[in-house]
Amino acid sequence: MYDLHDSEQSHTPPTKRPIIEAQAGSSESFKRVKIEQEEPEKTSHSTEHEGPSDTPAADTKRGKRDAAGWAKSRQGKAKDTKNKGRRRGTRDKDKDGEKEGEEQGPRAPRLPKKQSALLIGFCGTGCNGMQIQPDVRTIEGVLFDALVRAGAVSSDNADDPVKVNLGRAARTDAGVHAAGNLVSMKLITTIPGVEDWVARVNEELPPEIRVWGSVRVQNSFNARMSCDSRKYTYFFPSYLLIPPKPGSGFQRTYERHAQTMQGVVPLDTSAHPFWSAPESHSSCSMDDLVRKRLWRIGADQVELIRETAKKFEGTHNFHNFTVGREFGDRSNQRHMWKIEISDPAVYGDTEWISVLFHGQSFMLHQVSWFLTHDRKMMSALILSCRTGTPGQVIDELYGPRMVMVPKMPALGLLLEYPIFDSYNKKVTSINEKLEPSHPDYRPEINFEQHRESIDAFKQTFIYDNMRSIEDRDGVFDAWVRSIDTYGGDDLLYLNPKGIIPAAAVIKKGDKRDNPFKEKRKFDLTSFSDKQGTPPIEDDEETESKLNKSRLEDMEG
Repeated sequence: MYDLHDSEQSHTPPTKRPIIEAQAGSSESFKRVKIEQEEPEKTSHSTEHEGPSDTPAADTKRGKRDAAGWAKSRQGKAKDTKNKGRRRGTRDKDKDGEKEGEEQGPRAPRLPKKQSALLIGFCGTGCNGMQIQPDVRTIEGVLFDALVRAGAVSSDNADDPVKVNLGRAARTDAGVHAAGNLVSMKLITTIPGVEDWVARVNEELPPEIRVWGSVRVQNSFNARMSCDSRKYTYFFPSYLLIPPKPGSGFQRTYERHAQTMQGVVPLDTSAHPFWSAPESHSSCSMDDLVRKRLWRIGADQVELIRETAKKFEGTHNFHNFTVGREFGDRSNQRHMWKIEISDPAVYGDTEWISVLFHGQSFMLHQVSWFLTHDRKMMSALILSCRTGTPGQVIDELYGPRMVMVPKMPALGLLLEYPIFDSYNKKVTSINEKLEPSHPDYRPEINFEQHRESIDAFKQTFIYDNMRSIEDRDGVFDAWVRSIDTYGGDDLLYLNPKGIIPAAAVIKKGDKRDNPFKEKRKFDLTSFSDKQGTPPIEDDEETESKLNKSRLEDMEG
């Protein structure tokens, strides 16, 4: 406390004195110094007697406070009035064209927002992936703009999707299609003058992006973390199962390695019906492609693929089917619920096969992991079946030895939809005691309710587009020829015994002779009509330089 006697006898401003407050049980070093000063009285006394106050040393200690008692960080700083009167999160009016001094019209009434899940589908051609990015066209960017125009997102929140808590269940790469995906955010679901706001949003969207419906979800709902599993489909022409061309680089290396194995009979590709035909002896790649499209596989090959695919079901260490992850990384442990392979179907001249993956992702629910994982799984499945390699090789790939498994073209990959079984069970339990009209009632998330609309959309905007690109550019044939022309050791695990030889093992830090290099063009899903596929580029080195934090950023 101040000395009242001294304050009554002095004409100078009251002095500042530190009041030491110690927290109970704390040491002397954790005491807090608090400056207390009385409001100076208004007086007409002369200031000629004013002088420096009796400030204790604790106030003027270097790095603490200045002579006036202010914190040093406040020196020379004017009071910030830039945001005075503004509500947090609104646009900068000067940037929006409203200058200071201009009269502003009445604000639009603030409408209530509800945490909602939008069930969407899209053709990824022409978009740089799912997630919003600056200055590029993305699925979320187009969708968010449509929501703003339809009135489901207010103008106050139109400048930043973070304000409405935008999230997604699956973050797809550039060009990847999705028959079903889910984005969640706080939306205005009762828009004045709009009877069906979902239909209104679809009016603002291009036809290749659709909103199937909206579900009111719990306020704590997290689209990514609430997703239990996902279904993906991969389509490929059945001609990929034709064995390698006789005399190709792969076939020569395969036969040379098979000769070192005892008790095995290597695959004789020249005896295969496709390559034994007289017209194949001096044919070029374009002639081969014409005949490949007319080729039809037998029932025994379909059964072989189905039996081999069962090797992927269950929980395994998928480190050889990822990029940049080592055997000991726990995130490699994933569970594949089921893999279904359809009967072949002919579209145009080409026979196609579809493979449905239903996989559970542990830990971070990585989606990019699936995009790489499914393409590598498909590659191991097809390459082993076309070369006569036993299915045992799949078990070998779960082991600690690291090998090079090429990725299949991204063109054939489709996200069917994410699944929310755990969330649905939780809301179903809560809903048992509630009427649908109750404010706490939450419907289940179910894409199958929109099956008819989804199937029609897939046929028009995804399947037809995918097949037309293959018919025009022969992407899958270009990929399998890149395999057949390779003559190095990286693919020697494709052999009659299905055992990984030492020559095919990749050791971290060791430089390999003639390594297999993937082509960036097989990561694309759309190509120029006039110029065809882009120039071949290597992307193996780019992938190997990704560190763990970058991988998690890509996959989350």
